[in-house]
Amino acid sequence: MGYQLSKTIVLVGLMGAGKTAVGNLLGQKLGAAFLDSDHEIEKAANMSIAEIFTRDGEKFFRAKESQVLERLLKGAPCVLSTGGGAFMSDVNRILISKRSVAVWLKADIDLLWSRVRQRNTRPLLETENPYKSLLNLYKKRNPIYAKAEVVVESQKGLGVEEMASKVVTTLLNTPNSGVTVKVG
Repeated sequence: MGYQLSKTIVLVGLMGAGKTAVGNLLGQKLGAAFLDSDHEIEKAANMSIAEIFTRDGEKFFRAKESQVLERLLKGAPCVLSTGGGAFMSDVNRILISKRSVAVWLKADIDLLWSRVRQRNTRPLLETENPYKSLLNLYKKRNPIYAKAEVVVESQKGLGVEEMASKVVTTLLNTPNSGVTVKVG
């Protein structure tokens, strides 16, 4: 069975939600290109996200993130993973809603923490109490992520393959999601 995308699928959610891992597999399942906005920002800047934050600050990074997001959304329909803060911007949410469908990969705080606590690549968790920082982001951002057109809830024990399949099923059952079954 093949699928056809009429618009880009934008994955949003907090760090550790699985946007990159699920997005990569989702792109394969849908027969669409997979792009990661953080990777595209790093390519354009020729430095890591952490280096951009350290050298230029979060405000500069967010401006570049919006520019890259706009460029990517003008391209052919694909599966696009975004950084955890991208959907917080009103400008970015408007761009996303005009040109794509936002899918929130929703996960509870314990699941997110289990996925990010061993990593040192998260500038917003470079704090004295990283769990508390993650919890604060969770409380602040979840009401904004809830504005996504599609919500797919993760749960402990659900692997990347199962989560990608759950996203496909949800999109197929969501009117105007931009995903249809290609016949013939």
